[in-house]
Amino acid sequence: MLRDATVQPMLPVKDMDAATKFYAETLGLERVGGEPGVAVTYRTGSSTLCVYRSEFAGTNKGTAALWEVDDVEGTAKELKAKGVTFERYDELPGLSRQGDVYRAGDFRVAWFKDPAGNILSIQSRPAAARRSERRA
Repeated sequence: MLRDATVQPMLPVKDMDAATKFYAETLGLERVGGEPGVAVTYRTGSSTLCVYRSEFAGTNKGTAALWEVDDVEGTAKELKAKGVTFERYDELPGLSRQGDVYRAGDFRVAWFKDPAGNILSIQSRPAAARRSERRA
């Protein structure tokens, strides 16, 4: 039923102005729609992400959205230069931390929060996806 449907992450925020600045300026996402003060939709890769005003912003204790990137360390460095602070988590089984990035073999991940407290992450793109893109 939903196998071929596109899914769009929805992130609740309390302060739309702070969210707009963070997603557009800090993360560099392109605004593609929305209603000012209520919701904004951004393009990110071949998908979209909706940020909307909600009193429940920041209440999720797990990762709300992630971006798969080829260079987690490099992306983390760029985000840090724009003022992003990375999260530190103790006792993550199978993962070790070097700087802001957690590692397990070829896998890399780093977590950070948006101004509303939503947990976001960047993680290494699976090797199969990287090979497939190179062939295309």
